[in-house]
Amino acid sequence: MAEAAHNPVSQQQKIIVTNNHGEKLAGILHETGSRELVILCHGARASKGHEIIVNLAVALENEGISSFRFDFAGNGESEGAFQFVSAIFGHSKGAIDVLLYASKYHDVPTVVEASARYDLKKGIEERLGKDFMQRIKKEGFIDIGSVNFRVTEEA
Repeated sequence: MAEAAHNPVSQQQKIIVTNNHGEKLAGILHETGSRELVILCHGARASKGHEIIVNLAVALENEGISSFRFDFAGNGESEGAFQFVSAIFGHSKGAIDVLLYASKYHDVPTVVEASARYDLKKGIEERLGKDFMQRIKKEGFIDIGSVNFRVTEEA
């Protein structure tokens, strides 16, 4: 079993960052001299001192990777008021759906999309077959894949 490459020159430094609301956020930089930097974000009502966040920082440090763990506004040593923030996340087709939802309803402040489809013409014929639109118009739908995913004209 290989041992972790502990970096003897790693240092921890307390850093204060001011956010765009003028609040001072407290953080700790685990500097190893690496070109990589991982930003570690704690969960709701937690802080940069949460066991999971500290353990991740130490594990990264042992691999020679720098990290920065900080307290969100209203948490730990950071200024500001704690707030729950709602967000939606979508992947692939789901990314398009969350973007459409957010643009229509404007009730979610944070939208995250991953691997959104950007060119719906490319690859469609490979997935659905060359005459897919004619078959859909004739039957009203086509089923594709091993789980019979139903594709309609609207889809």
